[in-house]
Amino acid sequence: MSLPARVTIVEVGPRDGLQNEKAVVPPAVKAELIDRLAAAGCPVIEAGAFVSPKWVPQMAGTPEVLAAMHRKPGVRYPVLVPNLKGLDAAIASGCDEVAVFASASEAFSEKNINCSINESLERFAPVMERAAEEGVRVRGYVSCVLGCPYQGAVPLEAVVAVSERLHAMGCFEVSLGDTIGRGTPAAARRMTERVAERVPIERIALHFHDTYGQALANIHACLDLGVAVLDAAVGGVGGCPYAEGATGNVATEDLVYMLHGMGIETGIDLDALVGVARFVGEAIGRPVPSHLAAVTAAA
Repeated sequence: MSLPARVTIVEVGPRDGLQNEKAVVPPAVKAELIDRLAAAGCPVIEAGAFVSPKWVPQMAGTPEVLAAMHRKPGVRYPVLVPNLKGLDAAIASGCDEVAVFASASEAFSEKNINCSINESLERFAPVMERAAEEGVRVRGYVSCVLGCPYQGAVPLEAVVAVSERLHAMGCFEVSLGDTIGRGTPAAARRMTERVAERVPIERIALHFHDTYGQALANIHACLDLGVAVLDAAVGGVGGCPYAEGATGNVATEDLVYMLHGMGIETGIDLDALVGVARFVGEAIGRPVPSHLAAVTAAA
């Protein structure tokens, strides 16, 4: 296949980015971050998560964030939910799109949510049923698709099986996450090809972390397969609270720079996005690990 003419970027900074930062960003600042991202042209912004504050305290203020932000027409604002209780809270806050989270690694699933992969997927059945009743769209995340911090290599068969099951349950999109950023271009392409044998390529998104500096190369290796949805976090902040040493998702501005250089449209204003990355750095009290933000700051 040829390269896509346009890519939809799912901005996960306000959730995936901030959930692993030591600094707890106030809801009002998170709401401003989301508004700035929308103003920069981001079409999808993951606004938060309805998870236990005991385990992810950085997401405790999600209801306040949703109440304070200004929803821009045409922009989607999904939130992460782990169970039916989380879905009910999301619906009560006016959300019409949510995401659920499963792992391709048995070890990661047990460490993360204290249950097997199969048990975690069974927990989503009532979530999917209620979401369908309420007209709420559900996205599915698959973590550890290119390696696990606890078990090491993850069989491709497991990645395919979990992805296929999420799609069959009703997820409109399945996001394949290299949670620890250990993947390489050949492995990323091979994994995406295998999943695409069971899940339509237009229903697949890529969610690559940059721990080993391979995220952009991994994305580039998969673009001509027909993937047209990519997850990224402004500033490259964050990581995974259950994967020690994992860095943030690929920086949105670095990704946009690469895509625009390839002639691929995103609808995002790159200069405005770099400004948002600087705003994030101020909010968390440290420089963001973004190449573009660093280069422009030095200019």
